[in-house]
Amino acid sequence: MSENSTSRKMLSLALLIAGAAGLAAALFMDFSGSGSPVRGPLLILGAVVFLFGLYLFPTVEHHRSIINFIFLFPLLFTFAVTVIIPLLLGVFYSFTDWNGIKFNQFVGFSNYTSMFKDPAFIWSILLTFLFVVFNIILVNLVGFSLALLCTSKLKGVNFFRASYFLPNLIGGIVLGYIWQFAFNNVLVQITAKTMGMQSSILSATNTAFAAIIVVYVWQYAGYIMLIYVTGLTTVPKDVLEASQIDGANAFTTLMKIKIPMIASTITICTFLTLTSAFKQFDVNMALTNGTGSVADFMGSYLTNGTQMLALNIYNTAISKNSYALGQAKAVFFFIVLACVSIIQVRISNSKEVEM
Repeated sequence: MSENSTSRKMLSLALLIAGAAGLAAALFMDFSGSGSPVRGPLLILGAVVFLFGLYLFPTVEHHRSIINFIFLFPLLFTFAVTVIIPLLLGVFYSFTDWNGIKFNQFVGFSNYTSMFKDPAFIWSILLTFLFVVFNIILVNLVGFSLALLCTSKLKGVNFFRASYFLPNLIGGIVLGYIWQFAFNNVLVQITAKTMGMQSSILSATNTAFAAIIVVYVWQYAGYIMLIYVTGLTTVPKDVLEASQIDGANAFTTLMKIKIPMIASTITICTFLTLTSAFKQFDVNMALTNGTGSVADFMGSYLTNGTQMLALNIYNTAISKNSYALGQAKAVFFFIVLACVSIIQVRISNSKEVEM
């Protein structure tokens, strides 16, 4: 038994080393730009050999952990290849003069210093934070109000739930063009007849920014509503009945019982709203494409009055063909979003404890 176990262990180690070497070689050929046709087969073969060697490893104590890892490996490997490795490469490219295909030299922090000297980029940061603040408040208020309506004893509640959620099923690009038509044609005709105004609200920077907020709230409030509905339906009915017996009115029940008992739901909805608002791109692109004039900001005239951070990064990399600068902006965007999200979750968790 010991000789069999030793030989099996040696075979397992050999397969593990061979599989890891195959994976490393395939990934190196891919990221180095090699056109070798063996990259794909070598990657698959290396993964299969590595997992088979892991399965053959003679251990009783860790056998269950090994099996669990084998089942999780496809997901973990896909996540590493599509998220972790590109993230690390993006950080690397932000310190070079990368043109989307190759780089010639390292430029240090010059991409980061140049982006903070750009008034248009600073304006996009400020506009994004303002957009996030407005939408965290409005989306959660509207979503929570709709959730209260949909958990009441009104007739046709299921119809209302489906109707409020329907805008979330429409893609952001399609939604932006639909509302662009409504603002530029339908609303202009209405205001021309009632108030004599013939200009679209998208023609001015301030009103165009307000239009983006309206469209985003209309799209996302239904999704947040469903989460609040789930939270409200988990509130125990006996607690609500006891509050009614004690003479609590609807407002007192809401503030003293329902909201404290769905604190975790509020945390989730706030986190989702925050991250989604920060990453707003499709509606911003389809509705205004970031256009809008700002007469004087940091001593410059800007033409990107409604351009938020995600769209600014896209235009820098794709429209201006400055991939390294766009990657530096994306790295900064990732750091800001991660920090803000962590702070928000910590604050919300502390509020949950207090409630």
